[in-house]
Amino acid sequence: MDEALVQLQRYALALENPPLLVVCDMERFRIHTNWTNTVSQCFELTLDDLHDPKARQKLQWVLAKPDKLKPGLTREALTRDAAQRFAGLAAGLRARGHDPQAVAHFVNRLVFCMFAEDAGLLQNHLFSRMLEVAHGNPTRFLPMTRELFGAMKSGGMAGWEEVPWFNGGLFDSDNAIPLSATEIGQVHEAAKLDWSDMDPALFGTLFEGGLDPDKRSQLGAHYTDSEKIRKIVEPVVERPLLSEWKDKKSLISKAMERAIGTKSVSVRTKALNEARALFRSFLEMLWNFRVLDPACGSGNFLYVSLIALKNIEHRVNIEAEALGLEREFPRIGPEAVLGIEINPFAAELARVSVWIGEIQWMQRNGYGINRNPILRSLHTIECRDALLTDEGGESSWPEADVIVGNPPFAGGKLLRSLLGDQAVDQMFAVYQGRVPAEADLVCYWLTKAWEQIQAGITLRAGLVSTNSIRGGANRRVLESIVDAGIITDAWSDQPWVIDGASIRVSLVSFALQGEAEVRLAGC
Repeated sequence: MDEALVQLQRYALALENPPLLVVCDMERFRIHTNWTNTVSQCFELTLDDLHDPKARQKLQWVLAKPDKLKPGLTREALTRDAAQRFAGLAAGLRARGHDPQAVAHFVNRLVFCMFAEDAGLLQNHLFSRMLEVAHGNPTRFLPMTRELFGAMKSGGMAGWEEVPWFNGGLFDSDNAIPLSATEIGQVHEAAKLDWSDMDPALFGTLFEGGLDPDKRSQLGAHYTDSEKIRKIVEPVVERPLLSEWKDKKSLISKAMERAIGTKSVSVRTKALNEARALFRSFLEMLWNFRVLDPACGSGNFLYVSLIALKNIEHRVNIEAEALGLEREFPRIGPEAVLGIEINPFAAELARVSVWIGEIQWMQRNGYGINRNPILRSLHTIECRDALLTDEGGESSWPEADVIVGNPPFAGGKLLRSLLGDQAVDQMFAVYQGRVPAEADLVCYWLTKAWEQIQAGITLRAGLVSTNSIRGGANRRVLESIVDAGIITDAWSDQPWVIDGASIRVSLVSFALQGEAEVRLAGC
């Protein structure tokens, strides 16, 4: 039954992602819910159960009224509930005098332990059983937690249970913070949620709750909802790749038709080799495709971009298989997304969010996950300043095919109070003549992204901004991009009106393709 489900999951995309996945061995039926953004459920029925009208009704709903089986709890609601619980825990630990960074790191570990347990990576409810024991005797919490974290760092034993090797930077030591009986109880209650279905794209809520509130404004910490993220990722990442695949698939289809329609062995071999080469060249391009978020925060854009790339790879494999080619094992992983983030906890959380997304995708689509270690250190998500080096020079960005993200918002008049005179003076000196001194902080990201495109390093960019970009010093930055080409709406390819104060932009994406072309998405 499990193997049948795995096979079904691998072809769900080709079946247009049906909301119910049903497997049967002639004695049992398992109905797995598969709605987008809902917590999945499994209903199991036996042949004997069908004597019960309520059980028979479930099978009738599968065939006639599938919405009757739709779970009421969404992944968003689940994740928000979990985030709120841990925001309260983090606030309590900070109030007791613990270092905010240590608190954030510790809470992040607890969250991942819950996910690992529900995803089957920590066996036999190890974490929940540990919490249950500690709840009755809080003095045991610290040594047991340190033993678990130490085992997750390098693999080993926690009590009588074998623990896989996790690593990845998250479990870099066995450090833990003691909790009171009440706090242990709160964590234990949170562990009863289904963490395997949590939504990493909403992990930013936990990020904001885990940061030191006094430093949150300095760091430009902010949260972008999934809808806005998809409005950027779809035109910048997904649509161009799928369009390119459509053209490539047409050529593959014609080559396969020639192979099937000929009696000549040499012609057939040549046509098959051509089809395989076209398929392989597209996959190689996908495998080397990189998405950069130069202000990645807790990794929401990186997570959504990674899932988009993995879905495209999966779709390409299925469609190539339908044409008669052999599908490849999925190879796109967390290394496909690059990030720059100045706050160390946020950078760590971005790595964890991306890894959770990777593990969830592989399991939901019927594939095994990497082990030894389960989490590799993601050096592609860097903890540093995206604008200035430690020496006060200009910070470089890694090469990437596209740039997406939500750069920090800070008005030009607030820069000195938020960043300090020295940093602002260095920034003004480095970007003199490119960004007006009065411009908002976000304009530095717009300028650098556009320069990456002009240099041929990046194909496209999509960044979230505010309507303030249409006026004052900000407008001069936008006009410097506008002057380079034609302005069009990324969804409809219709020209934008740019006279007077009519530019109203909240989502900005632009590209240089052939003759200079600037795209502004959203309004």
